[in-house]
Amino acid sequence: MVTRRAAAARVSGPLAGYAPGFTAELRGRGYTELSTWRHVRQLAQLSDWLDRAGLGPTDLTSEEVARFLDARRRAAPSGLRTERALAPLLDHLRRSGAAPPPVTEEPNDPVERLLARYRDFLVRERALRPRTVVRYLRTARLFLREATTTDGRRLADLDAADVTRFVVRECRARSTGSAKLLVSELRAVLRFLHLEGEAPALADAVPAVAGWRGTSLPRALDATQVAALLASPDRTTPIGRRDHALLTLLARLGLRAGEVSALTLDDFDWRRGELLVRGKGDRHERLPLPVDVGEAVSAYLRDGRPPSPSRRLFLRARAPYDVGLTAGGVITAVGLACARAGVVPAGAHRLRHTAATELLRAGASLADVGQVLRHRSLATSTIYAKVDRVVLRQLARPWPGSQP
Repeated sequence: MVTRRAAAARVSGPLAGYAPGFTAELRGRGYTELSTWRHVRQLAQLSDWLDRAGLGPTDLTSEEVARFLDARRRAAPSGLRTERALAPLLDHLRRSGAAPPPVTEEPNDPVERLLARYRDFLVRERALRPRTVVRYLRTARLFLREATTTDGRRLADLDAADVTRFVVRECRARSTGSAKLLVSELRAVLRFLHLEGEAPALADAVPAVAGWRGTSLPRALDATQVAALLASPDRTTPIGRRDHALLTLLARLGLRAGEVSALTLDDFDWRRGELLVRGKGDRHERLPLPVDVGEAVSAYLRDGRPPSPSRRLFLRARAPYDVGLTAGGVITAVGLACARAGVVPAGAHRLRHTAATELLRAGASLADVGQVLRHRSLATSTIYAKVDRVVLRQLARPWPGSQP
């Protein structure tokens, strides 16, 4: 049935010459025969629409693409009718030089123009990861929208009272951790605004959030829960082997979700038994590769990872297979594993705490933990000094007036 459908996707009109190359590209990226047929049929529909409108591939501007999609929505109740669905075809035509590249228009809104510059700054100068950039931009947009709502108000007119008023209002309904993130992100955007000459130096005017370091215990999973988590993926399937490999990396080496998603095939030195990790602030550090981690990753590479030109280690479960798994995908995989294993829902960072806790219980020092987790300061590792509650009870002194 699929073969008959695929054969029926014949293309005529100005885009007919691009059908063979587009079909080969889709198959090379791992699309199924049915998905390939659907996208080639979309090519045929676009080519027919251009032919009837007297247009050619070079006329496929953003406006003409929008007109085509609007016509498709009116004509068909279902199918590939969105700009996102059209992306593989447009990317192919643009790379082939048939269609013009998309024109990136500068936003008319002055706040959005400033945020675009701030985004470039965070990526190029601060080397922040995409998910972190999104968070910083969210806070910046919230602050800038408020700072420029008053008629005639300019950023150059900002003062410490404006900053304090914003922090007090936004932190009122937030947890201590969330409030600390907010003020840190606000200081970052205020430093940028001063650096760009848009506002006075107000980063030091951001009030601190009351919250004492080290007052909470790191939440770790016990050995039984970790074993259940690692056993939960079905390793007879490619997705199961992938999830088992990434869970093992998280649990044994304490990697962050973004670090796991950023791993490439070139980061593994199998002869030396080392792994290159790209951490925060674009820091590159090497870690020893434990045997069980190496076995899990090699099993995925042999029998789970689909053929792909991408050098990223972990790939999506569905085509196109030249797209790597995101940090959000890693977090989702952990959540699904918790559900399968019957473990209380935990994020990827919980496994990082678990790795540190197991190291301490095995006799490692805080300095060793900090080295494995790649902390910049030993003070960051001191939170794990409180994880062994049995030993801490021996140090605790009785409360005055209590019975011995």
